[in-house]
Amino acid sequence: MSTEVDWQFQCSRTTCLPFATVNVSNIENCQVACLAQVDCQALTFFRSSFGCELFANISNQNNNLTANMDTVTMIAIDGTRIPLGTLSTYRWNTTGITILNSSQMTFIEDIYFDSNDTLYISDEYNNHVVWKLLKNATTATIIAGQSGSPGSSASQLCNPQGVYLDSKNNMYVADYNNARIQKYVNGSTVGITIAGINSSAGSALNKLNVPRDIVIDSTDTYVYIADYSNNRIIRFQTNSTTGTNGEVVAGGAGAGNTITQLNQPWGIHYLPTISNYLYITNCGGHSVMRWIPGNSSGEFIAGTPGTAGSTATTLSSPTAIKLDSYLNLFVVEYGNHRVQMFCQNNQTGITIAGTGISGSSAAQLNGPKGIAFDSSMNLYVADTGNNRVQKFVKL
Repeated sequence: MSTEVDWQFQCSRTTCLPFATVNVSNIENCQVACLAQVDCQALTFFRSSFGCELFANISNQNNNLTANMDTVTMIAIDGTRIPLGTLSTYRWNTTGITILNSSQMTFIEDIYFDSNDTLYISDEYNNHVVWKLLKNATTATIIAGQSGSPGSSASQLCNPQGVYLDSKNNMYVADYNNARIQKYVNGSTVGITIAGINSSAGSALNKLNVPRDIVIDSTDTYVYIADYSNNRIIRFQTNSTTGTNGEVVAGGAGAGNTITQLNQPWGIHYLPTISNYLYITNCGGHSVMRWIPGNSSGEFIAGTPGTAGSTATTLSSPTAIKLDSYLNLFVVEYGNHRVQMFCQNNQTGITIAGTGISGSSAAQLNGPKGIAFDSSMNLYVADTGNNRVQKFVKL
């Protein structure tokens, strides 16, 4: 559809009262238009056969569509009627619940949920393993690596980082000190090296140098790797058994803060069914970029490239990143001890976990590195400096 529509949005809350009119040339951009105007909450839209719909329990009163919760008024000036349904306030309890702590794990690096709400945890130093915690369980079990025995054999890991599962529940682990990606098929505890050359870091296309985060595309064809010390995103085929078919898809032009470079990329997320972009955190560049795989350049979408800060528009050493299905960004800040949410196309962050000051209270974080959401959108944070996993319940 290409009908031109004028939208008016009003968000009435104690601290946020923006009001604006936005010309939208394509009705599919209604979410972008709305989120660009409202920085006090995330308004969640989705595309349907009707056009653009808002998730909310909203009553229609003479074409003035009003939500009673944090009042939002929307008017289609030209008479175009867009069916509306619920407003998602996207808020979490700011007091965390500790679900795993240092009594079991020593240095939690990354976390990941599968479709059954099973939590996977990479435990880097000392233990060198990956744990699995079943839904509603309180005790985790080791599923990869040998506790307290780092090494480079097929059954060992050395400082594991990112962990990810494909649609067949095969598990992939970024084995940092071994400069490789290990694949564990059908619950096997013996890994297959599908990327990198075991214990041989380098910058050639068959090598990795400090692999951090990883993500699998929706077709299980490629594993995308944040190759931290090579300042690039490189991908390998998931069915590789040689680890020699690497392809640089972003960066690779040396460390820097220009649109053609990455600067110590750490977090990576990719939802190709709804976006063509890879989303990447530059830990060394204090920024977030999006980049179409294979393009020679990307674009900055959060933070000030090359400059650390602690305001709502700046970042400090961002690590993990996740997107929801509406392309709202969730960024973990190691340097600011917080988790920031950026509504789609909005560069002003909202702090949803942590206070910005390092600490060990239930409301604080200390050098967090990983993030994950369960099926109910409860937020989980790898609170690395406190050796714990914190759960922040969605309200």
